[in-house]
Amino acid sequence: MSSQSLSKGDQRRETIVMMLKQQGRISVQEIVDHLQCSEATARRDLDLLEKSEAIIRTIGGAIFDGHSPAREVSFEEKTSISWLEKERIAAKAASLINEGDIIGLSGGTTTYHIARAIKSMKGITVVTNAVNIAMELADSDDIQVVVAGGVLRHKSFELCGPLAEKVIESLNIGKMFLGIDGVALSQGMTTYSESEANIAKILIKRSEQTFAVFDRTKVGRVSLFSIAPLSAAQACITDAPLDPDFHQELERQHIRVFVAD
Repeated sequence: MSSQSLSKGDQRRETIVMMLKQQGRISVQEIVDHLQCSEATARRDLDLLEKSEAIIRTIGGAIFDGHSPAREVSFEEKTSISWLEKERIAAKAASLINEGDIIGLSGGTTTYHIARAIKSMKGITVVTNAVNIAMELADSDDIQVVVAGGVLRHKSFELCGPLAEKVIESLNIGKMFLGIDGVALSQGMTTYSESEANIAKILIKRSEQTFAVFDRTKVGRVSLFSIAPLSAAQACITDAPLDPDFHQELERQHIRVFVAD
């Protein structure tokens, strides 16, 4: 069923389910903040969803009761979460790109939005291992696109494995925009896939600057595989002010923080 045919309440509850699948748990306050609804509406939505979805109500929220509370969801599901926030992050990232730059875009919904935001730019080179990003830029005559071949991961449309790694190891990237599934002070930048983590490490290594791009739902979350500590990034771009302790630690490590307008 298309989103246009759903009622406002159904769309809101669909978004709540997608957030639960991605985050594993959600609080009533998160729903209120993210969906701009009342606390009573958020609680009522969770009560309704408990009857039809694999969720368990808790005091102050709910948890996802699927096979894994932190499982990876499909690209299509991810695109419905924080859409406007990711567009704002993409616009901020695009403002940091200049003619002549060689940039890197890893796979992910936020980096896909960056690809959409830079389509009209001229004189830049984009290195990516994501086929959907390459296709998005395919008709941009003034952008050179370099695609690393490999084995396709359907969850993210990324090409991974030894072939992709070998190609990227021979390239020099100026500004790398790295999509991640989680970021935390102690565990650093993380992702669901071991193969994506491996190629992300090489992308960072081959780049002069790495910009970690993530929306507020990724902060404090830890996925299974580590990419790199926070110190591997020179900057991050997000959609909301960070927790003071988190922000202070980034400043201590001389990592610039860009908050999208």
